[in-house]
Amino acid sequence: MKRLIASPYLKAFLAGAIAVFGFAPFDIFPLPVLALSVLFWLWSRAERPAQAAWLGFVFGMGLFCTGISWIYVALHEYGYMHPILAATATALFAAVNAALPALAGYLQAKLKSFVVIKANRAWVLLVMPAIWTLAEWLRGLLFTGFPWLSVGYSQVPASPLAGYAALFGVYGVSLAVAASAAMLLVLWNARLGRPGKIALAVLVLLWAGGAALRSIEWTQPGGEPLKVSLLQGNIPQDAKFAEDALTNTLETYLRLAQSSDARLIVMPETALPLLRRDVPESYHASLSDHVRKNGGDILIGAFEKEDGKYYNSVYSLGSDESQHYRKDHLVPFGEFIPLRSVFGWVINEVLDIPMGDLTSGGATQTPLNVAGQKVAVNICYEDAFGEEIIRALPQATLLVNVTNDAWYGDSYAAMQHNQLSQMRALETGRMMLRATNTGVTSVIGVDGRIQAMLPQHEEGVLTAEVRGYEGRTPYVVWGNAAMLVLVAVMLGAAWGIGRRK
Repeated sequence: MKRLIASPYLKAFLAGAIAVFGFAPFDIFPLPVLALSVLFWLWSRAERPAQAAWLGFVFGMGLFCTGISWIYVALHEYGYMHPILAATATALFAAVNAALPALAGYLQAKLKSFVVIKANRAWVLLVMPAIWTLAEWLRGLLFTGFPWLSVGYSQVPASPLAGYAALFGVYGVSLAVAASAAMLLVLWNARLGRPGKIALAVLVLLWAGGAALRSIEWTQPGGEPLKVSLLQGNIPQDAKFAEDALTNTLETYLRLAQSSDARLIVMPETALPLLRRDVPESYHASLSDHVRKNGGDILIGAFEKEDGKYYNSVYSLGSDESQHYRKDHLVPFGEFIPLRSVFGWVINEVLDIPMGDLTSGGATQTPLNVAGQKVAVNICYEDAFGEEIIRALPQATLLVNVTNDAWYGDSYAAMQHNQLSQMRALETGRMMLRATNTGVTSVIGVDGRIQAMLPQHEEGVLTAEVRGYEGRTPYVVWGNAAMLVLVAVMLGAAWGIGRRK
């Protein structure tokens, strides 16, 4: 038992698991800083690069097995996968994502061996945070990307470090978290010696700088206030595509829409579980007539078919000409099948996922001109990719996310997802409106804070007054490039210090 408690791998796993409580819905934002500090301490004591890699992997398993365990719910309860197979698939998915912290552990150890072997503090303060951040960025790219639980998200909205989002995006905030963890480690090792005092001073400056940046208004409100209503139909996932539940679904959303006098009304992702062409004309007419009386428009989530291809879409009806946005960033195995000849059986025989082979709508779609605003729509977890959201800026004045997190039951997936949108609001200086099937339906301010929110798993209409915003944050201008330059400078500085020693 003593050997188990003393095991560095157990420490790494627990640190990763504890880091999850820094994210929504728990929001204890200092925990990921402390967790990374533990991992960096373990890396500093690793005898070989391979051991550092395993420590990173185990940390990642603690983080992802705890933080994305809700994938089991989607696979088993709604994908009807056998419990053992669903648990195995969830663990394998966690392991794939844990491979990136493992790579970070290996690379930082190799750099210590070749570059800064005599400059341990430079290695901890510069190499470890830089490599960790690069690994997170890479995780957001590989296999179409899965940036969920990047540590930068844990700082939204309350942490001073969230102030760096408007400059460097979520990965820049991750870099600030990792740098804070490194300085804590130096402070711990040096205590009140000169290096420790310097580390403490830099740590205070880093956090104070983030707090100061939060007071800067990077964008400005434009136009008149806009009344919006976000619809939450609370349709159970197991009934969403059932034919005998279709009439109730249509009636629910018509009733909710007609109860609102807002100029902009937004339905969730695939609120109408039909092809757009199969929605009764009388239904469209009822919605269109109502929003015209309000002097505005409604955004409707449904599937579209064109030239034999299917799209996950949002289209508008009302005072302005009808427009649509088609989802660009699709979910592998959920919305399209990579290497269909090899993996087609996953969708067709193992999982029961309707419309599991969709087509991307493309990356160059323009914002929708509705209700006097230019609305950039993103569907489902497209709000996880800040570098893609900024494509619509600075033209877009409002961001709208529509999603259906009913796939994940009563888990904390929905609150984690809402936190992604909070980061997008900070990065872009735009309000984010979220209309979801079962929650979290919310209005998010340009400061990343939730201004209004419906209770989860309840039918409702969230009505609020919002503003469109104009202008550009630095992140909108340079995207992730500035963060990558910072990382390169840190690694270059470590190289130089190592060479001088």
